[in-house]
Amino acid sequence: MERKAETARKTKETDISLNLNIDGTGKCEIDCPVGFLRHMLDSFCRHGLFDLSGKLKGDLEVDQHHLMEDTGIVLGNAFSKALGDKKGIKRAGFFIYPMDETLAAAAVDFGGRPYLVAELSLSNIPLVSISPETGTESSFQTDTVTDFWQGFVTGADCNLHLDIIRGRSDHHKIEAVFKAAAKALKEAVLIEERVSEQIPSTKGII
Repeated sequence: MERKAETARKTKETDISLNLNIDGTGKCEIDCPVGFLRHMLDSFCRHGLFDLSGKLKGDLEVDQHHLMEDTGIVLGNAFSKALGDKKGIKRAGFFIYPMDETLAAAAVDFGGRPYLVAELSLSNIPLVSISPETGTESSFQTDTVTDFWQGFVTGADCNLHLDIIRGRSDHHKIEAVFKAAAKALKEAVLIEERVSEQIPSTKGII
């Protein structure tokens, strides 16, 4: 059974559509107006072996908050939809990811109760980049990273803990968190062959 999902969200603030294949090979083909977010999604797919495609639009003339949060919601919805009744999945996953001076930890449980704990120790100073084509300067609002993951847990109905154990660079901290989360999610969605027809809960449903 293919674990794929197509999800979308259109409001006065954002217009987002995503196609997810949980059992992919790490391909990411996202039309995204924020370069750093596109970079994070590419890393997320590569390390989780998820295939993701789609288009992201948002009211960037306001700021990046709406786009980040709603992208998280739609991505979370895609995981929830692709997993269906969650029959046979390991359900929980954990990973510690080292990235140079940074060490990030992620733990997830697809238990049906959305909750986020994110201790990221970010400076909240925007990351500045320059387009090689136009020379135009742009920035990424680092405080919206928590908004993204809050949206994700809401959409996915999962419990997610993200922690920076140590680190210096905000770029490294954020990227390590995305990679750790991807690895933890990859573990959580694996099928346990011995119990592939069972719901992983004493309640009988998730």
